Amino acid sequence: MTGPSADPDQQVFHRHRNLLFSVAYRILGTAADAEDAVQDAWIKWSAADRSEVAEPKAYLTRIVSNVALARLRSTRYQRETYVGPWLPEPILTTGDAAETVMDAESVSMAVLVVLETLSPLERAVFVLKEVFAFSHAEIAETLERSEAAVRQAAHRAREHVRARRPRFAADRTRQREVTERFFAATTGGDVNALMEVLSPDVTLWTDGGGKVRQAMRPVVGAQTVAAWFAATGTVTYQGIAPADMKAELVEVNGGPGMVFSGPDRVVATVTFDFGADGRITAIHNVANPDKLRAVAAGTAHGIGTR
Repeated sequence: MTGPSADPDQQVFHRHRNLLFSVAYRILGTAADAEDAVQDAWIKWSAADRSEVAEPKAYLTRIVSNVALARLRSTRYQRETYVGPWLPEPILTTGDAAETVMDAESVSMAVLVVLETLSPLERAVFVLKEVFAFSHAEIAETLERSEAAVRQAAHRAREHVRARRPRFAADRTRQREVTERFFAATTGGDVNALMEVLSPDVTLWTDGGGKVRQAMRPVVGAQTVAAWFAATGTVTYQGIAPADMKAELVEVNGGPGMVFSGPDRVVATVTFDFGADGRITAIHNVANPDKLRAVAAGTAHGIGTR
């Protein structure tokens, strides 16, 4: 699509493809659905009279936003009837230095979980306004709503997110350091070292989707969570012996995380939320195999918003 013989319209689409995925993923919370939304946008772009399109970037963003919004509405029931806690589908990210802290924060598991509690319209408006800096008028045109309705949805969404997601000064160096200590303690089975990096009321959320054995309710408290992770190097999991289980530090959803793999498959990802003191306040553990395909594919996504 990007070679010298590529159609100019294909080149335009490819130039904005990463942006389209970034929009769709934040609205939907799953990589598979986001990729489908981008593919639908491509089909619509291919069929459009592009001579009438003055701003391809705005036009494509409009298409993918509406496709993602429609898809989110159609998947709502599935998420409401999900077995155990529902977590977003993790993605590997690139850690581009040009990306802002807000870019990284807006794809974090913690924020995506909060966005899941918004209505589909509120979520789409929040993503376009707060993350991609669209004006209310631009969003109204994109989503084919009145500007008054968009302003109302934006206000509700912003207040909702602020109430559930306090903002702390983001120190990536500190986050990386704590994650490395957690990694070393987990792979070494050191409960005491784990306790040092966990907040006393840390909460572990595990998503097995009913496909693999995971906790059906949040696990709360440093002692319990530390024991959970210290045991990972001593017990067989999903038929994989401890000696065959590999753990590695990677960037997941804009921050430091861990990927656990067996000889033939990825079995889980672990990401973290940090408190003001730098200790871990929440852990998101995704083990549903249906949600690990994007990580298993090994593709790192840019998370920039421009």
